[in-house]
Amino acid sequence: MRLSQLRDFLAVVDSGSIRAGARSLEVAQPTITKSIRSLEAELHAQLLQRTAHGVVLTAAGRAFFARARLIQGELRKAEEEVAQVAGAGEGSVTLGMGPVTGTLLLAESVSQFREQFPRSRIRVVEALGHALWPLVRDQTLDLAVSIGPDPKREPALDFRPLFRMEFAVVARKGHPLRSARSLARLADADWLTLLPPPTSGSPLDLIFSAAGLPGPRALIECDSHTSMIALLAKTDMLGSISRRLLATPLVRDWLEEIPVAEALPSLTVGIITRSDPPLTRVAAAMARAVSVVARRYVRSR
Repeated sequence: MRLSQLRDFLAVVDSGSIRAGARSLEVAQPTITKSIRSLEAELHAQLLQRTAHGVVLTAAGRAFFARARLIQGELRKAEEEVAQVAGAGEGSVTLGMGPVTGTLLLAESVSQFREQFPRSRIRVVEALGHALWPLVRDQTLDLAVSIGPDPKREPALDFRPLFRMEFAVVARKGHPLRSARSLARLADADWLTLLPPPTSGSPLDLIFSAAGLPGPRALIECDSHTSMIALLAKTDMLGSISRRLLATPLVRDWLEEIPVAEALPSLTVGIITRSDPPLTRVAAAMARAVSVVARRYVRSR
């Protein structure tokens, strides 16, 4: 098996078709087709199912894809670390951020990191925590900063806590229910909620279950804090967001907290990496920068 075969296979999967994969690699389509067929022959398994709209992975292809992605990630890290030792470059880091951590920590973390590695490439991916975990697992991301995964479901990942994230019930400025002081009074309102992880409830579910109340009817589910805040600001719907996010000027201008008497649950935010192999020198520097900025932010609050 040749590394070029892995490269070709991953390019086709990422692009969605053999033609698009060939275009992304700037090679002829028959070259890619021959490479994939040779790989399948060596593995004695069909990896891709050709369709009129492109390609889809077979069961064998899905299993191979997960390993191929790890190999690709390790090769990239090896090349960059050798280049760093030889003084030929400063490498790159791919960083995942949840919406709240991106707002609170990203700019200062990147600024601090660039003091040490001013020429390193940085790629930032923003998504909810449960969408970032598999990207760290398959090394698409070097690290992520978000709510931590269940260690029983993600044994390949390490989690280093940074701070607790508390939630607040929020509504637009001047909302008719702004004087309510209990969740029971808000249960019949229309709510928005973030899409929950596949294996657990949303923050809204956690808030009401902790108070011993049935969850309210969520009319809209979002996978974006930006969309959620915009909807809350322009409608009479209620929602729950991080109290830290509510303290930022942009959000504070649009929304206000409804200070209910019940204690709301909190979640731990931290740095997520693979358990093995170790981070590259550049990725480790980014993790340190995030940790320093997070500690400074917590002390300032």
